[in-house]
Amino acid sequence: MTDQGAPGASGTGETGAGGADGALPSEALPAGALPAGQRSAIVTGAARGLGRAIARELAIRGEAVALFDLDLAGAEETARLIASAGGRAEAFAVDVSDESSVREGVRAASERLGPPLILVNNAGVLRDDLLFKMSVDSWDTIMNVHLRGAFLVTREAQRGMVEHGWGRIVNISSTSALGNAGQANYATAKAGIQGFTKTLALELGRFGVTANAVAPGFTVTDMTRSVADRLRIPFDELVARESAATPVRRVGVPEDVANAVAFFASETSGFVSGQVLYVAGGPRD
Repeated sequence: MTDQGAPGASGTGETGAGGADGALPSEALPAGALPAGQRSAIVTGAARGLGRAIARELAIRGEAVALFDLDLAGAEETARLIASAGGRAEAFAVDVSDESSVREGVRAASERLGPPLILVNNAGVLRDDLLFKMSVDSWDTIMNVHLRGAFLVTREAQRGMVEHGWGRIVNISSTSALGNAGQANYATAKAGIQGFTKTLALELGRFGVTANAVAPGFTVTDMTRSVADRLRIPFDELVARESAATPVRRVGVPEDVANAVAFFASETSGFVSGQVLYVAGGPRD
């Protein structure tokens, strides 16, 4: 076994490629890759909530952001917020579950903003119900948006990443992937996202493309407000209940998730792939 902390063979204390101070150099971009400011990111479901926060954080970090959403007005508002802060973003009306819509969206984003070398698959909806009451339409809607959508957008976007020898794919999962009553469809889709992520990491790693997932716990968004409506309780009561059950004694905000995504989307995360990070205020199985 090699002692990773031992001095070099010469006995001079040198530690190899990291230099005399032992620090590893920042990840060098491959020849075909582009630095921040010359590439773009795609964020799906960018009209509000997590997608809006993720898009704004990536823009702050220098990326031009293509905002994909069926709600074009909401995506345009996200673009205005980014522009007012000095960033660059454009909204695109894209149905992530439709193959031709995705193909056209990625093409348009590439032409107008540059190569999309970062992809965040965030688009999602809820159709909660107990299994014995769940309709086939509710099941299919969740699978089409979450799983089919992530597949279609990733399949299209990865082509440019492979060509440039650099890419970052970040998929939004959920703690519901571990199981959650009333969400058989959603939990299944989010668990599938994790398997999809790990497979992408295996297939695309040789091309300089990483794939990771962020799995938020309870986070304050319009979507979680709808959960309170379904349970017929005030949203503040739901937040208090979730906070009490979380080790850090608070619920998440979209910026918590956006910061985790931004790490996985950065140059410095190049040796991290196929991972699921639970952003949930405490450990998860």
